[in-house]
Amino acid sequence: MSFYEQLIVATAAERQQLMAAPVIADCLQGRVTLESYRAFLAQAYYHVRHTTPLLMLLGGRLPERLGWMRGAVAEYIKEELGHEEWILADIAAAGGDADAVRAGAPDLPAELMVAYAYDVLNRGNPAGFFGMVFVLEGTSVALALMAADRIQQALGLPDAAFTYLRSHGTLDQEHTRHLEGLLEKMDPADQQEALRCARVFFKLYGDIFRALPGWEETRCS
Repeated sequence: MSFYEQLIVATAAERQQLMAAPVIADCLQGRVTLESYRAFLAQAYYHVRHTTPLLMLLGGRLPERLGWMRGAVAEYIKEELGHEEWILADIAAAGGDADAVRAGAPDLPAELMVAYAYDVLNRGNPAGFFGMVFVLEGTSVALALMAADRIQQALGLPDAAFTYLRSHGTLDQEHTRHLEGLLEKMDPADQQEALRCARVFFKLYGDIFRALPGWEETRCS
């Protein structure tokens, strides 16, 4: 069993907790409101806009034993540049106020997840950052394309409102294969740090979903 496969098994409980968030269950059942989708996109913007800065920080913080990763990190930066703008375009296509989101601030769960990511890089072992990559990209592969279809069917929004979900659902399939190779080359101590941080990030990312307005809440408001 590869370490990536071990990671999937070892974080099964945390993954299940994330997937049990009410808003995810609502979405998969086709019970979604425009308010919920716009709220999801807004919080996605607030953490995705940090992806490139975090990766740039990662590249500079890698110790020599992980120096072989710098080329992969540089390639990852090139692929992730500007993705936050896709989300703002989706918000506008869904009838939301993209300028207000750009000028706004994240809800506490998104702010805490981003803060923890910076803390891992500045104060801890940078290998732990790949725990976040595992969580975000693995969740995207599992949910993004299906969620986009269900939301579009429920709300009748144009394709232009789903650039982020559909592009990441496809792109992250490639990234997860690449991540598997990187994790396999780490030494055992760094692998365990990636596992430890993955468990934390499942909790933090799940909190973002649990804070989103659900179907019953928005339908009755």
